[in-house]
Amino acid sequence: MKLILSSCDFRNEHSRQVILENLPKPLSECHLLFIPNEKATSDKVTGGKYHARMAELGFDPALVRVLDYADPAPSVGLDIDVLYISGGNTFATLDRIRRCGFDREIIRYIRSGVTYIGGSAGAHIVCGDISHVAKYDTPPMGMTELCGLGLTDLTLLCHFTPARGGHFDELTAAGRHAVALTDEQSILIT
Repeated sequence: MKLILSSCDFRNEHSRQVILENLPKPLSECHLLFIPNEKATSDKVTGGKYHARMAELGFDPALVRVLDYADPAPSVGLDIDVLYISGGNTFATLDRIRRCGFDREIIRYIRSGVTYIGGSAGAHIVCGDISHVAKYDTPPMGMTELCGLGLTDLTLLCHFTPARGGHFDELTAAGRHAVALTDEQSILIT
């Protein structure tokens, strides 16, 4: 299992460098499954919006698959090197993943050796308890399960600034294994 987690994924040079140094092969050769955030529509998936975005990051569009929440079956059992979830509303993105039944597939991919890139919401999603993120993201109406995929016991606090220091102190005082990530930091879990 290899998780590359950050606040800003490819959006700053440090995070980008950590990602590039920890991929199983050069970026342009990686078979990628991209899972878009809660704002994704089937039209955006089939219209190539996300393929173009991944090409801007350096992925070969011919090697990119994008999860369509309305039809997740084509994204099951792929031979991929990397699975990537970027930012957005942590709870709304996770809720969409769960509602289409793709949460188990993500876990299967990661446990089978696929490298995972998570930026902000994507970083939180792989953690166990993500209830603390409710200070920053609003869960969708009716969402009561505020736990992530449970692939790490860390409690990540992305986009950390001194203003979030009190929240970090609360988490550690409550016995959580909290890790603060500024927009310039990344963490690698293997």
